[in-house]
Amino acid sequence: MTGGNAIRGTRVGAGPMGETERGESAPRRRVDYWCANGHHTRPFFSMDAEVPDQWDCPRCGLPAGQDEQNPPEARRNEPYKSHLAYVKERRSDSDGLAILEEALTKLKERQGR
Repeated sequence: MTGGNAIRGTRVGAGPMGETERGESAPRRRVDYWCANGHHTRPFFSMDAEVPDQWDCPRCGLPAGQDEQNPPEARRNEPYKSHLAYVKERRSDSDGLAILEEALTKLKERQGR
């Protein structure tokens, strides 16, 4: 043997990674979920974990349920509303005109008109 290194060809973390080194795996189960697009996913859950009714589909992002024939409907996304849209929901046009007149009156008083 030529003066080689005994750990030649290995790297940090290399080696047998069996249950003897990591310990026993926790008991687990697979649960089937289907989304409205027909995608099927099977995540693992611990045997003592509470299984959720819905799971996000990893392919399309839609909610997936455990009933293949009746998957949950897609969540309805509300469009982005600006600050002005929220103000218009709370105030009528007449309220807006009254507030505008009040602000203009104060501005004119400050300017000395």
